[in-house]
Amino acid sequence: MLKIKGDTFRSSLMACALALASTTALLPATPVHAQARALPDFTDLVDQVGPAVVNIRTIEKVAQAGNEPDEEMQEFFRRFFGQPMPGVPRQGPRPNRPQAPDEERPRGVGSGFILSSDGFVMTNAHVVDGASEVLVTLPDKREFKAKIIGADKRTDVAVVKIEATGLPAVKVGDISKLRVGEWVMAIGSPFGLENTVTAGIVSAKQRDTGDYLPF
Repeated sequence: MLKIKGDTFRSSLMACALALASTTALLPATPVHAQARALPDFTDLVDQVGPAVVNIRTIEKVAQAGNEPDEEMQEFFRRFFGQPMPGVPRQGPRPNRPQAPDEERPRGVGSGFILSSDGFVMTNAHVVDGASEVLVTLPDKREFKAKIIGADKRTDVAVVKIEATGLPAVKVGDISKLRVGEWVMAIGSPFGLENTVTAGIVSAKQRDTGDYLPF
């Protein structure tokens, strides 16, 4: 057995104590589960802005094809059969026929958010582009016809107006205070789903996207 003198033993014990203290100081100050709780919590933000997120459906009117055969079919009959297509007058004006009503077709869906309590709603320009009718559905299931106030394709932003008051609205932030690397939450109503939420971080600012303004 190795024998250590008293002073040497006390010195060795002190050195071990200091080493243990140094090692302990390098360990995490809080348990792992406590660190996990430090991740951003978006629940309050969802409760705050969720009621102002809307679903937007668009409809376009498509003219119904008339009963007259198209010109290519008529030309086919003239060229290969030497006579007009049956049922088509040889000459003279065509008889007046009632025009078929335009057909309404779903064009697309998208998301938007209420800018003001009196019914101004912001969405994407591509959502309402070419639409003959815009329908806005609120989270409480109320549906309104909307009027397109304006749209800008280069920023892909559009504003529509619904006739309603007392609506919950979001507050527009200050982009100059946004920093790369910050957590952000995205909330929308795609495909008719209610308040679909996801999160990420700001990857860049003022990035040149080509067709659009730098974002």
